Amino acid sequence: MPYYIYKIFDFPLRRVEKIEEHEVFKIGSERSKALRKELAMSERCNVKMIFAENEIQAEDLLMQVREPAPELGDD
Repeated sequence: MPYYIYKIFDFPLRRVEKIEEHEVFKIGSERSKALRKELAMSERCNVKMIFAENEIQAEDLLMQVREPAPELGDD
């Protein structure tokens, strides 16, 4: 399964835009770190890498809103 790298925009609406696809984690990780430095300020987006079976699954996972992790004493 490939690693997909996406730009994620939160304003005005949440949307994702595929940048690249890599078969090897290390290459994808290095590339996503470089893209974070390049694009985060200029395009006001987040860059994320995700492991998924296909682009549809990757985009679906990225569009899901996750609940924050519980904090200590959050009973």
